[in-house]
Amino acid sequence: MSPRPDNESGHSKRTGTSVSFTAFVVYCLATTVDEQPHVQRYRDWRGRIHEFEDVDVNVLIERELDGERIGVPHVIRQANQRTLQSIHDEIRRVQSDTADHTDTRLASLARRLPGVLRRQIWHLPQWFPSRWKHLAGTVAVTSIGMFGTGNGWAISPTNYTLQLTVGGIGTKPRLIDGELRSREVLSLTVTFDHDVVDGAPATRFVQRLNEHLEAGHGLDFESTT
Repeated sequence: MSPRPDNESGHSKRTGTSVSFTAFVVYCLATTVDEQPHVQRYRDWRGRIHEFEDVDVNVLIERELDGERIGVPHVIRQANQRTLQSIHDEIRRVQSDTADHTDTRLASLARRLPGVLRRQIWHLPQWFPSRWKHLAGTVAVTSIGMFGTGNGWAISPTNYTLQLTVGGIGTKPRLIDGELRSREVLSLTVTFDHDVVDGAPATRFVQRLNEHLEAGHGLDFESTT
């Protein structure tokens, strides 16, 4: 659970624009994975380890389609090589697109296959990691709190070696400089495949991710929109 960064409101006042919170989380996640790339390793069907340089983040983006709010999966490619502004702009483009692109290649293929074969698609990370990267990215961010208010923990099943689940934001008391103050707190669940990532490296990753989130990493960019 991470305190919401004060830098976010400061950025809004300075530039007159609001940063997509999803973009901020994706940016911090990609930065941390870039620093510790072992957390996005995969084993193929022969037991060989695949480690990718690019951090391709599969993120659930909220859109309105036919008057209904839905979460659309979208892969932000090479997020570790991009600025927060660039990620923010891509998310906004996806949100504003009124066309129905929810029928992804993976979903389209899945519907055409018999049920027994459809279920095998989700073994792609274990069988063909490079193919999985192409279809669905290397890590994932999903937001359970996207469609509601308040905070809470969420556990979501995943086929990724690393997945970040955003449970929501709520106000909690925190001891700051010896004083008890109310702070907005972000609930996060970080899920690892422990067949690939051991406990100690996973702990170090979470600690570093928390540092980036609390510091408002990347929020000092100058908006171009």
